[in-house]
Amino acid sequence: MSDDPQTPSSTHSVNSQPSLRRIRIIGTGHAVPERILTNDDLSKMVETSDAWIRERTGIRTRHMVRRGEEAASDLAARAGASACEAAGILPKDIDAVICSTISPDMPLPSCAVYVQRKVGAAPNSAAFDLAAACGGFIYGLAVAEGLLRSGLYRHILLCGVEVLSGYVNWQDRNTCVLFGDGAGAAILRLCTEEEQAAGLGVQSVHLFADGTQAEALMIPGGGSLYPTSAQTLADGKHFIHMNGKVIFTNAVRNLASSCLTALHHHGLTPKDVDLVIAHQANLRIVEAVAQRLDLSMDKFFINIDRYGNTSSASVPIALDEAVRMGKVKRGDRLLFCALGAGLAWGATVVRF
Repeated sequence: MSDDPQTPSSTHSVNSQPSLRRIRIIGTGHAVPERILTNDDLSKMVETSDAWIRERTGIRTRHMVRRGEEAASDLAARAGASACEAAGILPKDIDAVICSTISPDMPLPSCAVYVQRKVGAAPNSAAFDLAAACGGFIYGLAVAEGLLRSGLYRHILLCGVEVLSGYVNWQDRNTCVLFGDGAGAAILRLCTEEEQAAGLGVQSVHLFADGTQAEALMIPGGGSLYPTSAQTLADGKHFIHMNGKVIFTNAVRNLASSCLTALHHHGLTPKDVDLVIAHQANLRIVEAVAQRLDLSMDKFFINIDRYGNTSSASVPIALDEAVRMGKVKRGDRLLFCALGAGLAWGATVVRF
């Protein structure tokens, strides 16, 4: 893809018609495991150092579940309960649960049904998983928008949750230093007439994917192509495999391009944005995107130093922290962007 923003004919967007009712984020929450793994801890497990990790990624610590004691659905349910409290609704008011995850509790049933049960959502509410890796929360916004517009649902709990520590090769210093476990959540509903008139809500969602780069970031084992076996385990197929150079190059180019596409769709420029909530994959990627957008890093909310790359949980965790720290106020214009395995990526403009 070129470095230029996509032309209107190649833009894949949701809510491109201003007359349609927008959706609004009315509450956010997040949850991370108590256990913290520092760079110094990692230096005792693999040939690395705190300085090496910080220089290349910006990461200092990450959170890890205690295996067998805590699952993805536990984190998502905690984040969801916090989001309900922030939204001023009861969990029983949730009539659909969407979990964006590539590390569910188990292959089946979905992580979402466990979240539905644990958070106490409405009986018989819809519940399903969505797999778009690091871009999953943005993809989930588009799906939630369609469901809410259908009129069948009033409150949707959208969770981004990952427990990638179970898929990390702890002998591979290029990947084991990157990932952390966590969950972020948001409660979504249609805008009221007053909110719509004020221009609040999710303005549009722009989604993209490039399957020609699918092998750049993958977990090849455990699916129908290579079902789990003694041989796949011996071959390390159940670990995360990543071509870091390909991911870095594509992330910088496509994140910047999708951000410009989302902004130009509304006649905006990067200077019109109050805060950017970018996927926290690598601080150097975010810095490069900021440079391409000609924005100061002060416009970007950063928490990768404390959480590492939490994949689909990254954007909602950062959003919740930004809200609770008072960095986001009503009417602020936010820009979300994320890219991950697939490659799948997207951007959205939100008037909070």
